[in-house]
Amino acid sequence: MEKSRRNDEDFSYVSPVVKYLLFLFNFIFWIISLVMVSIGVYARVVKNAEAALACLSVDPSVILMVVGVLMFFITFCGCVGSLRENICLLQTFCICLVVIFLLQLAAGVLGFIFSDKARSKVTEMINSAIVHYREDIDLQNLIDFGQREFGCCGGVAYLDWSNNMYFNCTPTNPSRERCSVPFSCCIIFKTEAVINTKCGQDMQNMDYVQAGDYIHTNGCIDKVVNWIHSNLFLLGGIAVGLAIPQLVGILLSQILINQIKDQIELQNYNLRHQSDPWS
Repeated sequence: MEKSRRNDEDFSYVSPVVKYLLFLFNFIFWIISLVMVSIGVYARVVKNAEAALACLSVDPSVILMVVGVLMFFITFCGCVGSLRENICLLQTFCICLVVIFLLQLAAGVLGFIFSDKARSKVTEMINSAIVHYREDIDLQNLIDFGQREFGCCGGVAYLDWSNNMYFNCTPTNPSRERCSVPFSCCIIFKTEAVINTKCGQDMQNMDYVQAGDYIHTNGCIDKVVNWIHSNLFLLGGIAVGLAIPQLVGILLSQILINQIKDQIELQNYNLRHQSDPWS
């Protein structure tokens, strides 16, 4: 009878495989979150803070920091909760993952249903980014990368660059870039021996046909929409790839929570029998 009781006390419902697998899962993403926050903070420190404040909503470094801090908090709860077998932290981790997963799902469904409103919101963000193009080096590099990769210029058309104070086409604008577009709008031919970095000069004074010989005249919104329609399977695969780690984290945390609860019940049962061996 004493041997049986000792075996009951040594028995644990908590599986070391589940416990340390969940810890390793969270530790990897915890390290990633630290890297994201570090990169975001570094990007904010090295550039002009006053200029960056003008466009916080589209500042890539701010987005990186926000996502990194959020991921840090969630994965911290998962790491500590799994190691310490803390139900409260594990439940916090699980609830956060469920909420994020549902928000992503809702965003995808709503974006599909209300595609026109989503398009107008994206247009608004791109126009805001164009306005602050010269004020934030990270934003500038992001826009230039997008225009080069998609072969586009501006939001709806190349004339959208007139919304930027440096490229504005009004006669009173003293900027040397008046009526121009960024170099990333230019069509670069492989046969060119010398690349003309001033190819965007005065392009807004030309009509679509004339400007089309030198720059991409179509806006980036239509290009991005067409790319999305052409790569639905790729985007679906990325969405599934993002969802799987979240679902795995939810499943492992729920399994561990149930195991910890069973272990607590076993310990309470043993304590009752120790105090009252005849019960």
